[in-house]
Amino acid sequence: MFMDVFSRLLLLFGEHVVFSVGILLFAGYFAGQLAEWAKLPSITGYIITGLILGDGVLGVVTHDMAHSLTSVTEIALGLIALTIGGEFSITKIRKYGSKILILTLLEALFAFIFVTLAMLLIDISFSYSVILGAVSTATAPAATVVVIRQLRARGEFIDHLYGVVAFDDAVCVVLFSIVFAIFAPGLSSDIVQMSQSGILFGLRHAFSEIGFSILLGTISAFVLNFLIRKKYIVNEVLIISLGVIFLNISIAIVLKLSLLIANMVLGAVVINLSPKNQKIFRVIEPITPPIFALFFVIAGTELDISVFTEGLVILYGIVYLISRFSGKYFGIYLGAWLLKTNRKIRKYLGFCLFPQAGVAIGLVLLVQSSPVLAAAPPEIQDKLILLVNVILFSVFINELIGPAISRYGIIKGADL
Repeated sequence: MFMDVFSRLLLLFGEHVVFSVGILLFAGYFAGQLAEWAKLPSITGYIITGLILGDGVLGVVTHDMAHSLTSVTEIALGLIALTIGGEFSITKIRKYGSKILILTLLEALFAFIFVTLAMLLIDISFSYSVILGAVSTATAPAATVVVIRQLRARGEFIDHLYGVVAFDDAVCVVLFSIVFAIFAPGLSSDIVQMSQSGILFGLRHAFSEIGFSILLGTISAFVLNFLIRKKYIVNEVLIISLGVIFLNISIAIVLKLSLLIANMVLGAVVINLSPKNQKIFRVIEPITPPIFALFFVIAGTELDISVFTEGLVILYGIVYLISRFSGKYFGIYLGAWLLKTNRKIRKYLGFCLFPQAGVAIGLVLLVQSSPVLAAAPPEIQDKLILLVNVILFSVFINELIGPAISRYGIIKGADL
């Protein structure tokens, strides 16, 4: 009887976007409260809610409906990137800039090396291992930023953490573009040496994407600074700020630039143009909790339990998870030791780099859809599907336990 009524309600309201948003927010809130009661981050509750409401379990929010909420995801990522960029004041850059860059390069390098070697040891071919290694360098900043906000954490540890997650995706994009340009032909059955022009094309594409993303963010920052420099009414500052931020997000997406880098640069430049621009971040902060909650619930609807049905995927996925975390933790520990930073950064910052999500999925799907591999034989396509599923399994686990691991690192390392 109950299921019959439930099915009828789904048929009646299920296709309405506003209904889906309401259900996701309402259920996500209570699951978040339950997660906090269980001493877990509320984000974990949001993600589990999305998983239960998604196609994999109840089917309240279908894949098509979740896809129609893509704009929410884009806005959330834009605001998260803006928050990170807003921490890059000139004072902090002068104080920590070189240290942060060294830490980022080392954690990315060791994640790449550890994952590549681990994949080779379990008999994955060299080209696939290297590409998985490049994907492993990406870190998802969303969970970490939201946990920082919820805990109201601050201090030198948080300054270093913001810096590392800000630089991390830029390093990942460059490294992946180079690796894919060199090793993509090795995925096909006919071993073809990559030409010098192919490598140069990969490098040119990576640096042009980053360069134009920086340019877009810089222009948006100057426009925003100009429009609000004499505005003091909260509603006016909020409307203008959101207008510029949304335009920055949409232009980056349409031009196929990095949404994260463009908005990080927007935040970094605007905060350094005038100290008064702190008001931008103050007026935006109160509207972010429902957007972030919705973002993580939607992320949960995208998770697919079916990846747990393949033994090989689980084995490779576990090896990938362990080697990636080990590489990032060791890279941070070594870098912090060489730089003689404080003990908390050395011991706990690596825990905050465990989460991995959107960028990793985007990169591995880029491999799958690449024109280089379009005409590959069926056995190569099967290996690509396995590679995609390994990353999806990793994302699944990361989404569920990543926030709790980040929270542990932040509580231990930051000033609360």
